[in-house]
Amino acid sequence: MTAPLAGNSSEEGEAIVIVGILKEIKTEENRVSMTPAGVEVMTAKGHQVLVESLAGVGSGFSNEAYQAAGAEIVATAAEVYARSEMVMHVKEPQPSEYELIRPGQIVFTYFHFAACEELTRAMLKTGAIAIAYETIVDADNTLPLLTPMSEVAGRMAAQQAAKYSERAQGGRGILLGGVPGVPPANVLVIGGGVVGTHAAQMACGLGAKVYLLDTSLNRLRHLSEVMPKNCFPMMSSPATIRDLVQQADVVIGAVLVHGAKAPKLVTREMLKTMKKGAVLVDIAIDQGGCFETSRPTTHTTPTYEVDGILHYCVANMPGAVPLTSTVALTNATLPYAAAIAAEDWREVVRKHAGIRAGVNVACGKVTYQGVAEAFGLEYTPVDQLLISIP
Repeated sequence: MTAPLAGNSSEEGEAIVIVGILKEIKTEENRVSMTPAGVEVMTAKGHQVLVESLAGVGSGFSNEAYQAAGAEIVATAAEVYARSEMVMHVKEPQPSEYELIRPGQIVFTYFHFAACEELTRAMLKTGAIAIAYETIVDADNTLPLLTPMSEVAGRMAAQQAAKYSERAQGGRGILLGGVPGVPPANVLVIGGGVVGTHAAQMACGLGAKVYLLDTSLNRLRHLSEVMPKNCFPMMSSPATIRDLVQQADVVIGAVLVHGAKAPKLVTREMLKTMKKGAVLVDIAIDQGGCFETSRPTTHTTPTYEVDGILHYCVANMPGAVPLTSTVALTNATLPYAAAIAAEDWREVVRKHAGIRAGVNVACGKVTYQGVAEAFGLEYTPVDQLLISIP
């Protein structure tokens, strides 16, 4: 979208923009980027919303529900891309979509560019405006569009760890909470942010003994006050991780570096010291993973084994609970989608620092420093780019 539709405006004076809601095509991805309730809000603001046919069925939303909310149902993704000035996804565009994306078109979704050079270079080639959910910030510098999916993924991580600790699933054959007379499992959660906190809460709720690591002393003080008594917040260090992985029945990786690759905190050598059948859950896999032996998996084939240690590295964990995830995601993204659609994207990012932080690639330039550093690409700050384009 180089500019709003010429001459069209809503009764409130906002630009009328055609917004496209695409069906997810990534393996086992059942979420959709907007609920019918969200469509109703967008159409009330005067925008036209195109929804690809059957985009919402995996989350329990029919074509008819979208039509009742004011959307137009469109048969193919190609038509959605061709007609829309802004398109929305949940996950990053797949290779079959690259050639459908137009110069100046806004693509608003989770990108996680730093984990995929192919995607980064493909989006540079399109000349589109790639606004990433995961790097938008709010006034207190938190990540409002990453938070809901982090909450889901963190809670799911404990559930999946419990499941794959069962012998039939390849685990050690332990119950996380134990039973009277039998000790609970030891769970190590690396990262005390939103993901790690929710993972630890769920593991604690199941009765496990949980070690929660973080590098911020202030964060650890807070966690010590609010977490259950079977959670033990500790300062993270390589030595602490090396020691605790030996005791762990489950290790959950929940480390986030905004817009950059995750650090490799559990090495291949550490695996050799762990209990056979222990479970690793890498929630940071979208950002490249925080275990040296991590590689992305799918809900169809979620696990693999390295040195007798079971790895769960599903790259779209919340896609397994799409109804919960879609509603939570729309609650968070809708105000931002409405703000982006309200006027020319350049004006939006000039006015809104939080949305400006979400612009990772624009007009053939990398505009997010962490992405540029990940692949040795030239970094062009958004402010500098805005000066250079009309």
